[in-house]
Amino acid sequence: MTASRRRSRIGLLAVLLAALVLGGCAHKKRTGRTPAPPARAPMVGDTETGLASWYGHPYHGRQAADGEIYDMETLVAAHRTLPFNTWVRVVNMANSKSVDVRIIDRGPFVDGRIIDLSHAAARAIDLLGPGVGPVRLEVIRLPETVEPGVFAVQVGAFRNRDNADRLRETMAARYGEARVVSRADSPDLWRVVVGAEATIDGAAALAARIRDETGENNGFVVRLDSE
Repeated sequence: MTASRRRSRIGLLAVLLAALVLGGCAHKKRTGRTPAPPARAPMVGDTETGLASWYGHPYHGRQAADGEIYDMETLVAAHRTLPFNTWVRVVNMANSKSVDVRIIDRGPFVDGRIIDLSHAAARAIDLLGPGVGPVRLEVIRLPETVEPGVFAVQVGAFRNRDNADRLRETMAARYGEARVVSRADSPDLWRVVVGAEATIDGAAALAARIRDETGENNGFVVRLDSE
C-alpha cells in the first residue's frame, strides 16, 4: 500500500469516527428529558371559579370527612382537593356578596361544581333559593401543617354497588389502580376513583388520558383522605 493510499484510508476512518461521535451526541439530545418542575402546593391568594351548591339535611349532625360533626349552621364547606382547615372566601358572582368558610368535608361530587357550602354560608350570600350559583373562591388562610395528598380521578358514582364494581374492574384492567369508596354518612353512594397520584397535576394528566382513551368526559380530580 502506498503512502498516499494509507493517508487516504486514515482520513476516511477519521471522518467515519467523527460521524459516529456526532451521531451519538445527537441521539442523546433527542432522548434527553428535562425534569418536570414540582407541582405547586396550595397558596394563600389562589383563586378558582365555578358553581357552588349547599347541603344541609340529612348530613346535619353526621361526621364530616375530617372527623368532626357537620353543623349546617356554622360557616364550613366541602371541597374536592383543598386541605382540611383551609379558609376560603366565597364570592357570589351574581350579587358580589361574600362569606368566609372553613373546609372540613369532601365534595361536591358533581361535575362542574367546585364547593358545597353549609346552610349558614349559603344563606350569607343568598344562595339558598337558587341552590346552585356561580362563585369565585380565594384561599385566605392555610392550616399550619398540610399532610401530603393523594389524588385520583372520580369517574362515576352509583347507588348500586354491582355497577360500581363493574366499572372499577374495567378501569383497573386499563389503568392499574382503581377502587370503590364510600363514607359512613353515605352508605348508599359508591364512588369509583382511578389512580393514586402524589400531585393534582399528575391526577389531572390521568383525567385527560382517561378522557382521550375512553370518552369519559365527566371525570374530575379528588383528594383521597383516610376513610
